[in-house]
Amino acid sequence: MGYAHSDGADLAGTSNEPMPTAVKILIAGGFGVGKTTMVGAVSETRPLRTEELLTEEGVSVDDLSGVEAKTTTTVAMDFGRISINDDLVLYLFGTPGQDRFWFVWDELALGALGAVVLADTRRLADCFPSVDYFEKHGTPFIVAVNCFEGARQYQLDEVTQALSLDPGVPVVLCDARRRESGKEVLIAVLEHAMRSHRAMSAANAG
Repeated sequence: MGYAHSDGADLAGTSNEPMPTAVKILIAGGFGVGKTTMVGAVSETRPLRTEELLTEEGVSVDDLSGVEAKTTTTVAMDFGRISINDDLVLYLFGTPGQDRFWFVWDELALGALGAVVLADTRRLADCFPSVDYFEKHGTPFIVAVNCFEGARQYQLDEVTQALSLDPGVPVVLCDARRRESGKEVLIAVLEHAMRSHRAMSAANAG
């Protein structure tokens, strides 16, 4: 990125094409909701993962209800990258879901334009810490309901009410395993974040 090759010329500094804009987006949510899956599904590069095997000690503090088959957990972050177009690249940072790893959130959130809160309707209350965090820090976010097989389907306005969301917070459906679905979620959070920042800038100017 930012390099060109022509007739054996020096690779560095020979391209006049502008560098694409880089934007940081967080992927948050409760334990086992699909954050690592989404980052891996959409990333153009091999995602960086900091997963560890769940141990018997971890089972005693991690609620596995609804995700009994889960065998690993993110202990720091997931990282991936996706190009939305030639001018825009999103850098994705998946946050750890368990309480004991929340100390890394402030570091991960630095410079983020917006965030996705992944939700599982079987464990909807697990979203509250993420929602509270982004509301407290003024980070624009959307809620993406990951449609697990066999999980009860709710209307989007029901999810809004259950999470006590501001009416301006978008709620969308997704399948974290599918690249196109994940990309649609990222475009939605990008558009929402840009609207929110424009509104804030207009209010400050007024």
